[in-house]
Amino acid sequence: MFTFLLIVQTLVAASLVTVILMQRSEGGGLGVGGSTSGLMSARGAADFLTRATAVLATLFVLLSIVLAGLAAVDRSGTTSIDTSLAREAAPAAPITAPGDVPLATGDPLAGIAAKADNAQAPANTQGEVPLAE
Repeated sequence: MFTFLLIVQTLVAASLVTVILMQRSEGGGLGVGGSTSGLMSARGAADFLTRATAVLATLFVLLSIVLAGLAAVDRSGTTSIDTSLAREAAPAAPITAPGDVPLATGDPLAGIAAKADNAQAPANTQGEVPLAE
């Protein structure tokens, strides 16, 4: 049902674009020729195109609402959330890195920060930028 209505929606949208482009605008546009010797007069064609635009636009909006409702109903029954990467409970004992540097359970970089605090650079009294060794 959803696929069928989606195809109908696409056809209505294409028809709506075509009917809008066929209308004569103040700036010329892609309007139909102004010849009155055709099947319909210019006035009759304008009335027909205006009515067709209104009908197609109303149909387009109604189909959009129906399709949105169908999509919401189809998705409400099932859950498609992947729970394979869900976090498990934290371990009971603290984790220690090699060299007996304790790590915080939630921060994997805590051991590196502790090592950086212990190895401070020598104080520079001359105001120069130290070079990397």
